[in-house]
Amino acid sequence: MTSLKLFLKPKEEIRIKNGENFVYSNEIDRFEGDIKSGSQINVFSSRNEFLGTGFLNTNSKIFVRIISRKDITLDKDYFKQLIKLANDARLDLGYKNTYRLFFSEADGIPGLIIDKYGAYLVIQISSYGIDQRKDMFVEILKELFNPKGIYERSDMPSRTKEGLELFKGELYGSVPDELEIYENHIKLYVDVKNGQKTGTFLDQKQNHAAIKPYVKNKEVLDCFSHIGGFALHAASFGAKSVLALDISKDAVNQIKRNAELNQLNNVNTEVCDVFDKLREFVRLGKKFDVIILDPPAFTKKKEDISKAYQGYKEINLQAMKILNSGGYLITCSCSHYMYPDLFLQMIGEASSDSKRKVQMIDFKIQDMDHPVIFTADQSLYLKYVVLRVNDYI
Repeated sequence: MTSLKLFLKPKEEIRIKNGENFVYSNEIDRFEGDIKSGSQINVFSSRNEFLGTGFLNTNSKIFVRIISRKDITLDKDYFKQLIKLANDARLDLGYKNTYRLFFSEADGIPGLIIDKYGAYLVIQISSYGIDQRKDMFVEILKELFNPKGIYERSDMPSRTKEGLELFKGELYGSVPDELEIYENHIKLYVDVKNGQKTGTFLDQKQNHAAIKPYVKNKEVLDCFSHIGGFALHAASFGAKSVLALDISKDAVNQIKRNAELNQLNNVNTEVCDVFDKLREFVRLGKKFDVIILDPPAFTKKKEDISKAYQGYKEINLQAMKILNSGGYLITCSCSHYMYPDLFLQMIGEASSDSKRKVQMIDFKIQDMDHPVIFTADQSLYLKYVVLRVNDYI
């Protein structure tokens, strides 16, 4: 138990009672006890009702991230149980080689992500209280999983909002510069030390596999291809040809290496600005049977959503223009603030402007190893939509 207490202003407990986990600095009335960032703290309403316990950080606008709704000690045994439960849930769903083992507040520990790449684990820490207990979490992971190595990729700018420095490095064992993993039936080289996120994006594995019905004997264009998740799956599913586009030369080189690794000779690549390339295809009258749009997040701030909306509409409209009649557009967004209803609204506007008949035939979210918790809307961020595009007759 903890002696440090925080009391909210009147009515500020409503949001917390409804399940939200963040306590903001402007909601606090007073403290009792010695205030020290990183300490466990119990949160109470203005009427002295216990609401939950978490870790304090006076350097952040989020003063407390509530971890448990019970008055308990947040110790090694507690966190070990949470991590084991999360991993057991993944194993129950059939995950084996590569998956997100722990997904922050959706699994019960705000600020902690753990990804499994075969025999290696990569962690990402974005909150002060968890960072202060890093050694404890390393011990937990060693005891539960006996990995060959643990690497930390806490090099995201959001750490500065917590008063934390950006960091990446080995925490245990020895982690190679490059790992070879399986995503579904596809082998991939992954750079966990310098690649995107914790090495690569793990949230589209099932969606990559889900394109199988659309691509056989088709000419496929994969835009914002990264290291080739969609492109390589399309090629393996019998696409006539695949053109993968990305602005990053390093990413395109990785696509080539991954195509060779899987003995796929029907994948072509190009380093380019995808916006410009789509406009060029429209101008030249170039057509494709299947187009995949999986861009990086166009916004990570709510105030930038209008500009992001126009960016999404632009690429979707241009893609609709260069699809053969009866072709498929597979379009994605990983921008949290591009909420599902807003994303569908954007697609509707692009469909209208394209002057073509557009049918939605599938809608998915992120993989099952990235669960959504309804009290943390940021945990639902990925949208994957399949559209059939036809000429009017």
